[in-house]
Amino acid sequence: MNYFLLLGISMSATTVGLYLVPFCKTAILLTVMMSIFGVSIGILDTGGNVLILAIWGDKGAPHMQALHFSFALGAFLAPLLAKLALGPTASAENHTESDFHPALNQSSDADSEALFGVPNDKNLLWAYAVIGTYMFLVSVIFFCLFLKNSSKQEKARASAETFRRAKYHNALLCLLFLFFFFYVGAEVTYGSYVFSFATTHAGMKESEAAGLNSIFWGTFAACRGLAIFFATCLQPGTMIVLSNIGSLTSSLFLVLFDKNPICLWIATSVYGASMATTFPSGVSWIEQYTTIHGKSAAFFVIGASLGEMAIPAVIGILQGKYPDLPVVLYTSLGASIATGILFPVLYKLATSPLDRQRKEDRKSEDQKALLSSSGLNEYEEENEEEDAEKWNEMDFEMIETNDTMRHSIIETSRSSLTEPTAEVYNQYPSNALVFESSPFNTGSAHVKHLPETRTKGTNV
Repeated sequence: MNYFLLLGISMSATTVGLYLVPFCKTAILLTVMMSIFGVSIGILDTGGNVLILAIWGDKGAPHMQALHFSFALGAFLAPLLAKLALGPTASAENHTESDFHPALNQSSDADSEALFGVPNDKNLLWAYAVIGTYMFLVSVIFFCLFLKNSSKQEKARASAETFRRAKYHNALLCLLFLFFFFYVGAEVTYGSYVFSFATTHAGMKESEAAGLNSIFWGTFAACRGLAIFFATCLQPGTMIVLSNIGSLTSSLFLVLFDKNPICLWIATSVYGASMATTFPSGVSWIEQYTTIHGKSAAFFVIGASLGEMAIPAVIGILQGKYPDLPVVLYTSLGASIATGILFPVLYKLATSPLDRQRKEDRKSEDQKALLSSSGLNEYEEENEEEDAEKWNEMDFEMIETNDTMRHSIIETSRSSLTEPTAEVYNQYPSNALVFESSPFNTGSAHVKHLPETRTKGTNV
């Protein structure tokens, strides 16, 4: 399915859910609306990653970091917006048990009366309406992109057919499933329970615990923003290694000094910064070795979602049963160890076929070099032999031509000397003294004086 159309539909469904949630008067209807909202956000989470990879491929690391920075920024700003919209609310401690029974009776009466109704708090209505309108504008942009790029479907499909697939593609996806399961589970667990842990276990005040929670998400969002620029000069694998080292070190200090306020502040900020770049870097890293399409991306995003759902639920139960133990910190340390072990295995599986191919290429290149060098030597020897034979033949031909030329010159010179002299001597006896006195016997003078004697003889 077209990426822009799919994301536009999911954003439209999110808009409808956000508009209808404040008007829900029954729990069942509210559950249905929140389920639709969750499905659309799940499509957006998966489709956004796939869209980045489809457009930029393995060169899209900065864009992937920017996408996940927007997630962190929205998670940081949305509670502030909701707090401003709702205003100061009464604490739950002011209510007694008898106050809740009339509310239950009223809700049962509301179930029989109406499914939708205008909320009493108009600020709540405006908060949902503002966010829903924003989502609607984004969905319109996606639909415009779909209409603009609909003519390029064939080219996109042709380009999508050519992709690279790693030798251990399925194994890489399964390990990445586990990697994101532990990573996202630890991230959500620490962010969800750090306030409760700080107040119950470390003995902090509520204001200090709220600040500890804020510094975790603040450094998380800030480092995702900085990762946009770091991704332009660092490889995704390098960023994952640095994140694993930071998370492992900070979680170890959290476990060792779990009641030291200064260590909690420093280690929490480092842990939040270390966890920021792992997920987008992991998606960009796997794209370098095997092409990620919708099914593959959905598979490891399901792993992340299961970790987000299961690990905090289990840890919340365990922390309630064992309040004296820092179960939340143990979870962070265990997840850091798991991701620190899984990534080298992932890297080995992804690069081992490349190493073999490189070795084979080197062997073939060496063999070609040896064959070419031996062929050149043989060719040079054959050329030398042929040149020697040619020179010998040319020498023999030159010798033969020299001998024939010598014989022909001698014969022509002899014939030229005997015939003219005899004729001239017989016809003109009076010139015999001239021939005898002229230098006939001296080499080349014969040829020069012979025409002169003929002219003289004809003139006489």
